[in-house]
Amino acid sequence: MIILDGISKTYGKGNNITQALKDISLCIEKHSFCSIVGNSGSGKSTLLNIIGCLDFADSGTYFLDNEEIYKTSADRLSTVRNNKIGFVFQNYNLIRNLNVMQNIELPLIISGVERRKRKEMVEKAVDAVGLYHRRFHRPNELSGGQQQKVAVARAIIKNPPLILADEPTGNLDSVSGKEIMDLLAELNKDGATVLMITHDIECAKQTERIIKIKEGKIQ
Repeated sequence: MIILDGISKTYGKGNNITQALKDISLCIEKHSFCSIVGNSGSGKSTLLNIIGCLDFADSGTYFLDNEEIYKTSADRLSTVRNNKIGFVFQNYNLIRNLNVMQNIELPLIISGVERRKRKEMVEKAVDAVGLYHRRFHRPNELSGGQQQKVAVARAIIKNPPLILADEPTGNLDSVSGKEIMDLLAELNKDGATVLMITHDIECAKQTERIIKIKEGKIQ
């Protein structure tokens, strides 16, 4: 699913240069459930952003689902992000003035899915994460765990083959965190490739493979 070869990334200029990633080579198999662990500043978020096509390496090659990402056009890259990748963020990134259904619906609106089809897809997704009874509530009326479930439903609404989760349990209590991990595991069981950043080693142990990164290098 993912092949990185010689990926390096540097931020800053002059005397303020930080080398976030140093010659990273990595393969992630399709349908696998992997975690990336490392201390703050180790480069794990930069790595996830590059895999998610939200950032670009300074050097190296990146293949996603047999497509060489750095040789694609900007339009094609946008299509890849919208159709092949679902993002789950630590801080949920929900729009506070929209209810659960409306937040989940956003990717479908952007993609031009017609209204009746959107309604069917959103109801299915919100039911899949166990929030059908809360579907008309806004984010501030939900617990942290419920907000993260909304974020997961939004990420999977278009059935992407790759799900990228950045500290998905970082702001949650242990019970809510377990529910999110179970949900990610179920998505993986259904065929999605799941790649997760976490600082919680117990969460990482629930994945099939743990990738350790330190000072921008895979250990």
